[in-house]
Amino acid sequence: MPRLHLRWLLVVVVLVAALAQDARADVTAEQVREAIDLGVTFLRRSQFKDGSWQEVSPLMPGGVTALCTLALLNSGVPKDDPQIQASLEILRAIPPQANYVVALETMVFSIAEPEKDAALLRRNVQWLEESQKRDARNRGMWAYPLGPGDNSNSQFAILAMYEAQRAGIAVGTTNLRAALAYWHAAQNSDGSWGYQPGHEGTGSMTCAGIGAVALTLDILEEGDATVEGNRVRCCRPQRNLPSIDRALEWLARHFSVRSNPNNGMWPLYYLYGLERAGRLTNQRFIGRHDWYREGSEALIGQQDRVSGAWIERGLGERNANIGTSFALLFLAKGRRPVVVAKLKHHPEDDWNHHRKDLAHVVAYAEKRWKRDLTWQIIDLDAAVEDLLEAPVLYLGGELAPEVSDDQCHMLRDYVNRGGFIFADAVCEGQDFDRGFRALMERVFPEPDFKLRLLPPEHPIWSAEEPVDAKFQRSLWGIDLGCRTCVAYCPENLSCYWELARPHREKKYPAEIEGRVDAAKKIGVNVLAYATNRDPKYKLDLPQLAGAGPQEAFQRAKVYVATVKHTGGGHLAPLALPNLLRYLSGELGIRANTDERELGLAEDRVFEFPILFMHGRDKFALSELERSKLKTYLERGGVLFADAICTSELFANSFRQEMATIFPEHPLEKIPSDDSLFTPKYGGFNLPKVGRREALAAEGPAAPKSIVREVEPDLEGVRLGDRYAVVFSRFDLSCALEKHETVECLGYTADSAARIGLNVLLYALEQ
Repeated sequence: MPRLHLRWLLVVVVLVAALAQDARADVTAEQVREAIDLGVTFLRRSQFKDGSWQEVSPLMPGGVTALCTLALLNSGVPKDDPQIQASLEILRAIPPQANYVVALETMVFSIAEPEKDAALLRRNVQWLEESQKRDARNRGMWAYPLGPGDNSNSQFAILAMYEAQRAGIAVGTTNLRAALAYWHAAQNSDGSWGYQPGHEGTGSMTCAGIGAVALTLDILEEGDATVEGNRVRCCRPQRNLPSIDRALEWLARHFSVRSNPNNGMWPLYYLYGLERAGRLTNQRFIGRHDWYREGSEALIGQQDRVSGAWIERGLGERNANIGTSFALLFLAKGRRPVVVAKLKHHPEDDWNHHRKDLAHVVAYAEKRWKRDLTWQIIDLDAAVEDLLEAPVLYLGGELAPEVSDDQCHMLRDYVNRGGFIFADAVCEGQDFDRGFRALMERVFPEPDFKLRLLPPEHPIWSAEEPVDAKFQRSLWGIDLGCRTCVAYCPENLSCYWELARPHREKKYPAEIEGRVDAAKKIGVNVLAYATNRDPKYKLDLPQLAGAGPQEAFQRAKVYVATVKHTGGGHLAPLALPNLLRYLSGELGIRANTDERELGLAEDRVFEFPILFMHGRDKFALSELERSKLKTYLERGGVLFADAICTSELFANSFRQEMATIFPEHPLEKIPSDDSLFTPKYGGFNLPKVGRREALAAEGPAAPKSIVREVEPDLEGVRLGDRYAVVFSRFDLSCALEKHETVECLGYTADSAARIGLNVLLYALEQ
């Protein structure tokens, strides 16, 4: 049988590398991490020994110190770090006297040690409330000492009061209502805000207005669901609040990440506001602009790579500590992991009956997981790469989703690449129930992939914490590979999420509290199951192969076919394409990633140097298939196989078939020092690899699995001096699909890729 030789394949590397040099790479998560690390290092070096930073104004002592401390905390420097502790001691000793300083201090205390500094937080909130302007002309604003009110001071006061409220400090609503009335009245007719009422709108002040209105409404608004006596009212008529929409439209028309729109100064201060405007309104895009990706790319290009600082020519930002702090706040806060996205699946607002539902579930997940998270809104017309920024897509509504055939294919592609669909029939919507079930039949037309009622023992029910059986709701799901990839509740979770406000003052009647608590726990359980409690930072997305049109055989390309059989060989369709993509991306060896399935009885098996086989269920080969496979292997072919999700059913069937085909050559463990696990064939040295193993449950929030470093465990059938069959009883396929759930016990994604590459390279050299 003709064989493709590795050295012949390498002739394409030079051409591929030359083409790659001309391609302009997107900003990456690693570049963002590196920029943040450099900026943090700069601020650490510029801190004085007493814990302070160089101040810029005697009228605002502690302002720069508070800003730098806030930037470091948000960039991941722990609160018990000695430099943070030193700066906290400096700030605690400063009496309240300037709005900016008090606001920044309050934000620092709220996220560092709020319990320890509760008295200081209450003092600062009281000071901010008392210093708000009350005269007719400036009512609702904040200002410099003895100065008129302005929108910059005013936004910082709102930011501080919001963070204090999140930390458990009571905030009076009278001041906030006055502030909200001011911001609405001060908005320009074109949707923008200026520095003061009547001033021309600028990017930084429009972002300030968006943030101030959004945060104030979050505290003041009751929501789209309410409790009246012992009755829950869901899906209430929504009050139209166009100020934020108009401001976002203005920002989209004037969008920039290189300068402050309509203002020649403070570009880094503007980006700090842009991050807030995008994140607080949960916008994936502002207009057509991916605001975080574009802003990160601009900041990385502007950073001084030697010092790690950001310095701008504008007033104030000539101070490297201030400029660097604003840049870090954009990069660090803007990259918070998106745990779920709300999908616009209907041209009307049927997709958004309860506008704070996901906000409250995500806030609960933040509390449980002890990390900052966010969520976003995204349109169904977005590219699948944009959808993948959120590991979970949420669809809720009363009417049937309106989804085109192309969008159905996109949703399937999203799920195939590791995404999870979470749906909820809102407002007792029977139309949504029928429509969503029909949609899933279009997205998953195969008979194996149907909605089924998830049983009580399904791990989704225990992924985070148990739910009181009295208030339990049903969940329906669809399984793909090692995991459930769709969860659907036909009993309206969204309404009760809306009621689960994190800092509400009064409790509901016991029955309603029970329903709210159960809905909240179901929501966080689904998020925990879908993400393994490890959502990735923005830009840190899996790069996965997708199916494309078939192409004719080309010289100098690796072709591998997947074996068709009756044991669930279709359950991880992207495992092989992803492995072949790694072969191209990591080693420069061209490989065809088209899906090529064939039965072992077909003569075409002899056209492929390697066959790939995986499954999750019992199977049996026919006598013709066994005969063809034996001939194929004896002529020099290689069979590479693994048990999807470490399935014993598949592993037992595979071992039985190999024993039947080669009774004199049984499957045997491949020694850990075999050349297959070394770089001999151009791959990796694999003395240890990561493998996920199950743990005994020790509590509702305890991890259900752990990754251990172990020797690779492969078995092989040896014909002569080579392994003609290489088999992994531990899962490789789900890991190659990036489906690393608690159910999928086997190798980690990185280890699976390296093991798979070594096997391919070994096979090509035989």
